[in-house]
Amino acid sequence: MDAQRLSAWVDGYERAWRSPGTEALSELFEEGASYRMSPYAEPARGLEEIGRLWERERDGHDEEFEISHEVVAVDGRTGVVRLTVEYATGARYRDLWVLRFGQDGRCADFEEWPFWPGQQIAVAHPADGPISPPGADNSAHRDQE
Repeated sequence: MDAQRLSAWVDGYERAWRSPGTEALSELFEEGASYRMSPYAEPARGLEEIGRLWERERDGHDEEFEISHEVVAVDGRTGVVRLTVEYATGARYRDLWVLRFGQDGRCADFEEWPFWPGQQIAVAHPADGPISPPGADNSAHRDQE
């Protein structure tokens, strides 16, 4: 894999997303590929599950959006891409894709790291101790200071 082939793969992904049906998935993903919509999500496994996920998540092959992407890194068969997606509705988000490819150039493992404007993020404050998941109560630690 190199940056040019990775960029071409992302272009193919966009074409497939904009096409009716999910037949084009077999050109992009290996038969047993895994597809995570966020790093901690249970993955869809295999073309059939990925196809159902696509049909469930998109507003149809003709949904209106613009996408731009930039290859961030390629190391062997692993690539990282930063994307910006802007919908006709005004919704906008940035996304990182971490992709691992098989020998034939199809994706074996797809992992998204989506981020929307205004989405809460964890901020490290070393004086406050370890970062806890959203909603966790860190008051006991703060009270010890």
